[in-house]
Amino acid sequence: MVDITRKIVSAGSLKRKLSALRRNGKKIAFTNGCFDILHFGHVSYLETAKKTNRVLVVGLNSDVSVKRLKGRGRPVNSELNRAGVLAGLAAVDYVVIFTQDTPANLIATLKPDILIKGADWEGKEIVGADIVRKNGGKVELIKYLNGLSTSNIVKKIKGRG
Repeated sequence: MVDITRKIVSAGSLKRKLSALRRNGKKIAFTNGCFDILHFGHVSYLETAKKTNRVLVVGLNSDVSVKRLKGRGRPVNSELNRAGVLAGLAAVDYVVIFTQDTPANLIATLKPDILIKGADWEGKEIVGADIVRKNGGKVELIKYLNGLSTSNIVKKIKGRG
């Protein structure tokens, strides 16, 4: 059994771990989000992002940044609870919490080989894509499952969905 707390790491600690993993031939894949109420869409997305020989890192918005991005009443779950749930997934190798509204600084620090976003980002400017490409990496888009979102779940709970 994996101790999920070992998967929740600081950016500095993770940077050192990723260097060693790269030396052993691993590719570092990075995605990010709020992951406020984990649902099947999230799990499917993360399972698709995790491929053979990849280390999957999830950048998790802190409580403060979720509140700024999503408004009052969010997040529903605290950053430590959200990080713990993500770390409990077999597809996720590491979770790192960031306080900014975007993961640009985190991406610049970690320099992932692959940046992964949902297909709804196609044709839009993806934060960190320039950094990843400049370092020889690539951006992958993963198709979302329609109708599955935390915002929809929250609306449904509140009787507005």
